[in-house]
Amino acid sequence: MFEKKSLAFLEGWVDGLEKIGSGLPDFTPEADLEGIRKVMALVVERMRDNLPYAHPLYVGQMLKPPHPVARLAYTLSLSLNPNNHSLEVGRASSEMEKEAVAHLAQLFGWETHLGHLCGGGTLANLEALWISSQVKSGRKILASSQAHYTHERLCHVLGIPFQKVDCNSRGQMDLDALKKALDQGNVGTVVATLGTTQLGAVDPLNELLTLKASMDIRIHADAAYGGYFTLCENLRSETRAAYESLRGVDSIVVDPHKHGLQPYGCGCVLFHDPTVVQFYKHDSPYTYFSSSDLHLGEIGLECSRPGASAVALWATQQLMPCIPGGQFAQDLSQSRKTALELFNKLKTDDRFLTTLEPELDILVWGPRANSAERISRLSKRIYDLAAKNGLHLALTQMPSSKLQAQWKEVAWDQEFVTLLRSCFLKSEHLDWLDEIWNRLSTAVEQAVL
Repeated sequence: MFEKKSLAFLEGWVDGLEKIGSGLPDFTPEADLEGIRKVMALVVERMRDNLPYAHPLYVGQMLKPPHPVARLAYTLSLSLNPNNHSLEVGRASSEMEKEAVAHLAQLFGWETHLGHLCGGGTLANLEALWISSQVKSGRKILASSQAHYTHERLCHVLGIPFQKVDCNSRGQMDLDALKKALDQGNVGTVVATLGTTQLGAVDPLNELLTLKASMDIRIHADAAYGGYFTLCENLRSETRAAYESLRGVDSIVVDPHKHGLQPYGCGCVLFHDPTVVQFYKHDSPYTYFSSSDLHLGEIGLECSRPGASAVALWATQQLMPCIPGGQFAQDLSQSRKTALELFNKLKTDDRFLTTLEPELDILVWGPRANSAERISRLSKRIYDLAAKNGLHLALTQMPSSKLQAQWKEVAWDQEFVTLLRSCFLKSEHLDWLDEIWNRLSTAVEQAVL
């Protein structure tokens, strides 16, 4: 399940860093090897209490193992433990971060930008919403009811008025509901989600930008989950139109630690207008003295940040650049193809009820039953039985009101219904689809006995 051969080269690569101290007196830190061995044996024992996240039969939550080159580059960087707050303590890794972030900006069609890495999508969205509150002071932020819950929570933290906008039957922001909210006035920013975390739905960004053209509002694209799918070659035309519109937004968040093959936590926030740097200005006379170039700590809310994250992302982009038609793009297309093929299997099998055709690589479905209560109960049982058979799924809850028109034969005796959910982040899932289907079928047969 784990790639181990490349670990053999790590010692030699660490030796390659020794020249940093050339000319200095010899110094080798002491290491309690026996003590380390004993503690690491305990670590291995404790870490066994996990699911096999790296295996293709794990199709549950949004977990994707880091690429071997990311894992190795991250580990190598820890020998120095650079801090990308300032160039003084993160010289090489700061430059690598700037290059890696510029590569991400180009993914969305931006040559001019301001951006940096951070701990993940939550902090990246915090910064984007904070900048929005500075540019559009005192004005509301709107996001769909399917947007990530952190937007509402972060607005509370920042003291910004927040309003939810209802979604349509596809889990996308409803344009009529949005127009009504805009007509109420005092709106500063609309958050467009490109890849909701429950359904993988993509808001109609091109139409949101049409509204923006006639109004004094900002558009923030939360593409933490789905951002990389701008490279995907088998999107629906409607979804493709949304991604092609990304160049027109004011800010973008994307998480390399999701589809970008990076270790946690690695998020990225990008601003199209570099002049928003004015809102980050602060004094630190003991920090930014080693260079007149821009220090990354001068354009972010975080102070100390791991340079290792930047080194890992840079290395991965060197091996697998984010370009149309490249291996990275092909892998994304395979992930979506897996979701589509399983959706079609489920749709033509009378044991199942399907919800929405997946826009990206997230699929939600349920076992066929005559009531919401029984669907929920069977979903939980299938989830447990599949895990015992080595197939690891996830569960989610959807409002019954969103499914009533589609599942007319179901008695809606509950406000919410529990369903099965899978995220196909690994390109290898496509090769394992028959095995996934067989194990799911076995779990379903066992559940209804």
